[in-house]
Amino acid sequence: MSEFVVAGRDPDGLGDALERRGASVRYAEGTADRAALRAADIAEADVLALTDAGLATSITVALDENPALRIVVYARDSLPEFIKGQAGHIVDPALLDPDTVAEELLR
Repeated sequence: MSEFVVAGRDPDGLGDALERRGASVRYAEGTADRAALRAADIAEADVLALTDAGLATSITVALDENPALRIVVYARDSLPEFIKGQAGHIVDPALLDPDTVAEELLR
């Protein structure tokens, strides 16, 4: 089973879609700073799903805690240039619904 940490408010429901398909989902609260990521057990996660581009710096922190982490950005806003290279997948919710994204992530 895949272990996901979702950072951001998740307005489109990616976390719920992942849970419906059997994934274990934890949430990094607030600004998804180091303490919040640790509380969500980022070190044991397979994937960080960022649902708010404004929290982009949490990607660097998460990778510092877990270098093997897969990064998925599921947000409507653009990701800052300085972080794009660290994201494995960047998906706009206007293009793919959360159920489709969850299905692909769990293949």
